[in-house]
Amino acid sequence: MLGPPSQTRYHARQVPAHLGNRNPERPRSLALGQQYSSLGSQPILCGSIPGLVPKQLRFCRNYIEIMPSVAEGVKLGIQECQHQFRGRRWNCTTIKDNLAIFGPVLDKATRESAFVHAIASAGVAFAVTRSCAEGTSTMCGCDSHHKGPPGEGWKWGGCSEDAEFGVLVSREFADARENRPDARSAMNRHNNEAGRTTILDHMHLRCKCHGLSGSCEVKTCWWAQPDFRTLGDYLKDKYDSASEMVVEKHRESRGWVETLRVKYAFFKHPTERDLVYYEGSPNFCEPNPETGSFGTRDRVCNVSSHGIEGCDLLCCGRGHNTRTEKRKEKCHCIFHWCCYVSCQECVRVYDVHTCK
Repeated sequence: MLGPPSQTRYHARQVPAHLGNRNPERPRSLALGQQYSSLGSQPILCGSIPGLVPKQLRFCRNYIEIMPSVAEGVKLGIQECQHQFRGRRWNCTTIKDNLAIFGPVLDKATRESAFVHAIASAGVAFAVTRSCAEGTSTMCGCDSHHKGPPGEGWKWGGCSEDAEFGVLVSREFADARENRPDARSAMNRHNNEAGRTTILDHMHLRCKCHGLSGSCEVKTCWWAQPDFRTLGDYLKDKYDSASEMVVEKHRESRGWVETLRVKYAFFKHPTERDLVYYEGSPNFCEPNPETGSFGTRDRVCNVSSHGIEGCDLLCCGRGHNTRTEKRKEKCHCIFHWCCYVSCQECVRVYDVHTCK
């Protein structure tokens, strides 16, 4: 793939935040819950979705055709969270039939909460952007604002994804709950924006070759989002290096306002791309309904690893059990001309290690 020439970069432009007429207001966490799971498969009745604040309800009614994409983005964020934390003591477990889909875990201003807000907010922006490029909405489409002069051997073509529109939708919807003058709203707004900024930072040129027999005489290129896994990997690194903050109170004309300041002045101050938190995480070793910890009993662990997914750390020093498990797998596969593959079915025995 041809990289962008030096004069071609994807920069966020100043655009208004109202979606219908692109008139601005830069709005201000995600209402996460099972209520979004079926939005893409049935007609949407905004008033029947529990947990929406008035601003989100108005958004749903005004822009109902993009709500399935908002729902898809929330699910995408949850799935990516579960992938990134699959080997951690807290593995992004969700609770069925509960408006607070992660339970009490998000009640605290922890690293985990910071990551969930960032990845879910990024998920909404990502899914809306992809939906617009696929032509599923009449209110958005391809991006024509970032097309500078083409480079040697390639020209603009295809449908450039309008990531800024997706970011605007995510900002309007996800930040609608964060309008209080307290530290938690400030933290959530910051982490939501960090997740969205990740998409803009990772926009890249994607190109397709044209010519006889794939000779690539000419390339057409367009702006594209990265794979969502790339964003998840990046935000997981930001989780590991998240900045701990402290809460400060200031008296303003509207009353007391809480802001965040970095806890250790000799550490690097967080940028808009970093995640922030101001409360410590529980260890998640034992079940605790107050913190939302499910513990790690019966979790599968890696006996050969010394990392967090290894039996020593994941099981919190309690030890582990080992059992054998038989699995049917395809084996002895043969390619036949032309053109199919035949396989036998083999039974293999595996050792499975689980925390005590």
